[in-house]
Amino acid sequence: MASESARPDGGRAEGDRAGETGPDGGALAVVAGPDEHGLGEELAALGVEIRRIDGLVTADALTDAGIADAAYFVLTDVEEATGIPIAKELHPGVLAVTYAERSLPEFVAGVADLAIDPALMDAATVAEELVDGAADRAA
Repeated sequence: MASESARPDGGRAEGDRAGETGPDGGALAVVAGPDEHGLGEELAALGVEIRRIDGLVTADALTDAGIADAAYFVLTDVEEATGIPIAKELHPGVLAVTYAERSLPEFVAGVADLAIDPALMDAATVAEELVDGAADRAA
């Protein structure tokens, strides 16, 4: 696995280098929440640089994690669902994905681009679909 470095916001960045792209020049994903199912690791295995937010998903935490350059905002804790509209405000083009067993609150459900239950689709499949679908979205 790639190295991790501490971030001033309490999160951490994974990857060979910090910056807008991953180790292989790939996309950046900001992952917020415990990620018990390993979606961040699966994305990293596909060349996506992962930056994590531990704790509250605030505008400052998102900015510090690099949301302005991120292709994906992955939320694994629906208790932090207010982070979705904040992420979209900071970067309207980011793909907001929730990967959690619980449903999103109604007030943010329409803002998220995808809501996936880990019981229905494993993390490896979700990561592959996100990365493969990025080319389709760019075209």
